[in-house]
Amino acid sequence: MCGIIGYAGEKQATPIIIDGLSRLEYRGYDSAGVAIETGQGLEITKRQGRLSKLQEALRGQHSPGTCGMGHTRWATHGKPSDVNSHPHTDCTGRFAVIHNGIIDNYLGLKQQLIAEGHRFLSETDTEVVAHLLEKLYAGSLLDTAKQIGAMLKGSYVLLFMAQDEPGTIVAIRKDNPLIIGLGEGENFLASDIPAILPHTRKMQVVEDGEVVRLRGDEVLVVDATGQIVEREPLVIQWDLEAAAKGGYEHFMLKEIHEQPKALRDTVAPRIDLSTGKVDLSELGMPSEVVQQLQRVYIVACGTSAYAGQIGKFLIERTASIPVEVEVASEFRYRSPLLVENSLVIVLSQSGETLDTMAALREAKRLGAKVLGITNVVGSSIARESDYVLYTWAGPEIAVASTKAFVTQLAALTLFGLFCAQERRVMAQEAVAEIVTALTQVPALVEQIIQDQRISLLAKDYASYEHAFFIGRGIDAVVALEGSHKLKEIAYVFAEAYPGGELKHGALALVTEKTPVVAVAIQPEVYDKTIGSIKEAKARDARVLAVVEEGDTLMQQIVDDVLVIPHTHPLLAGITAIVPLQILAYYIAVNRGCDIDMPRNLAKSVTVE
Repeated sequence: MCGIIGYAGEKQATPIIIDGLSRLEYRGYDSAGVAIETGQGLEITKRQGRLSKLQEALRGQHSPGTCGMGHTRWATHGKPSDVNSHPHTDCTGRFAVIHNGIIDNYLGLKQQLIAEGHRFLSETDTEVVAHLLEKLYAGSLLDTAKQIGAMLKGSYVLLFMAQDEPGTIVAIRKDNPLIIGLGEGENFLASDIPAILPHTRKMQVVEDGEVVRLRGDEVLVVDATGQIVEREPLVIQWDLEAAAKGGYEHFMLKEIHEQPKALRDTVAPRIDLSTGKVDLSELGMPSEVVQQLQRVYIVACGTSAYAGQIGKFLIERTASIPVEVEVASEFRYRSPLLVENSLVIVLSQSGETLDTMAALREAKRLGAKVLGITNVVGSSIARESDYVLYTWAGPEIAVASTKAFVTQLAALTLFGLFCAQERRVMAQEAVAEIVTALTQVPALVEQIIQDQRISLLAKDYASYEHAFFIGRGIDAVVALEGSHKLKEIAYVFAEAYPGGELKHGALALVTEKTPVVAVAIQPEVYDKTIGSIKEAKARDARVLAVVEEGDTLMQQIVDDVLVIPHTHPLLAGITAIVPLQILAYYIAVNRGCDIDMPRNLAKSVTVE
């Protein structure tokens, strides 16, 4: 989850690394540090806290070094502190290392190194690697990195520098993202694309088990057997403005406003309005595979898992295929029994979520085909899935995911309709009706975003410390994601329930100090949702309802309403979540929260 960047070239390294870290701070902001080669050795500067603390420490220092690496940390082993910050060094100070991931067997290695006389300063798992460098180095950083990689268990990207090899950074990767940026007389290593965008659009993805030696005039990649790896570079299509705030106060607000475009880009190329059909020929999924599907498993984490729960409704109701939804971190530990002709769909914005990657590999080990739905071209999930469906959402920087959620729902809708067509289980007129409605959703989302009443309502709700969210069917999952957003960024203890479950325990906590947010969009369960609202009102709760335009009944029952445009019920998950995203955002603003960098969280979860 940490952010890493390395630079080798002709320019002063420190400003480039600091700028890269500023574009990666969403991956971790407990501390930050740099290692710069100065000609007299490795100069290490690191500070607990936001990147600004490191910038203050570096102010006035003008190291001429043209090779270096930097790190922004999300703490795993060892609390946030200066000493636990990266880079870490060995006893002699001749070696430096930065790390993204977790080394599972570090304790045994640490005890062995201590017995051999090595002195440890930090509580981290990473410092073990610095001392292994000191112990094993025999003149080749590349060879030593291979040795160390063979000794480690866990997930990691590790970048190494050695005083004896100026102008050189070596990296190894296992289960965590790493890209190479290819420039003119300069080259880069980074954990994510935004860090290198100001300098180059040419990149290569580093695969598991590969070792990289980076210099300003050379990039060498070798695999686990020592064979040189050569691959064509990819060209990044994002522009720099897309990865910047663009005048918005927070990335989250910018990304909320980008949702209409993200939806259009994800949907429009994949439909034929003249026939009302979905075209997913890009998948390369044979028709017989679709026709023979007996069960679909959707596996994801966090917000993506909630998208998967709505995907269950979408696929079952359109394609008539039974769907099970699994939390990725639990999937492989319960020894899943996958039926014959199963398809596993894995959802991940980054395509690098470690738990989801592990679930993908377990599914393939068990013989299932895997469809990856991700936003990042060339990501691990994209490379390892049998079929890939990209969500064209552009870079998502805010920790609280918004446009990834709605584009994942759009992609799942398209896939459900595609299966319905191939299996001929739904009348083409019904398919065309949903297709037409899907093309109209971006404009509806735009209309919701422009509703100024949401921010005004947020002021009234900002003082509450607890909240319940309820709904039925798809609305119940929207409630889950709405409460998730409020917890993430506003630090409000919010829980979501299917409306019928409120009376089975949670109602004991409902008082006039506990507002209830009710999502009431699905027509077949609308009356049941009213019943749940009445139960909350009888306990003096303040109730805010999300309803569609034309609903005058609800306004007579609840205290406040958020009105959204009407759409097809199966697509209401996309529209109904948007006002709850905006509500959570403005509640967080009114509570003075750090919205883009909520405490204890980071964007790309690449640890278990």
